[in-house]
Amino acid sequence: MTNIRIQYYALLREQAGMSRETVQTNAADAAALYEELRQRHSFSLSKSQLRVAINGEFADWESALSDGQDVVFIPPVAGG
Repeated sequence: MTNIRIQYYALLREQAGMSRETVQTNAADAAALYEELRQRHSFSLSKSQLRVAINGEFADWESALSDGQDVVFIPPVAGG
């Protein structure tokens, strides 16, 4: 199990009911982690609608996770 710190923004923050959490997961990569969290929080966005950042840098969905990492799922942003 790895401990991952998650930061939520915009719609994901609203749907999770929080702006951050630390989770224990067996997810091997960012895609598996998002799927786990999507089921837990009933997120309406698919991963194809998001970008992922690990430790402050954009990453691929297949990026492996390590204990203590910070992960942010970045939803689309509406301009105005």
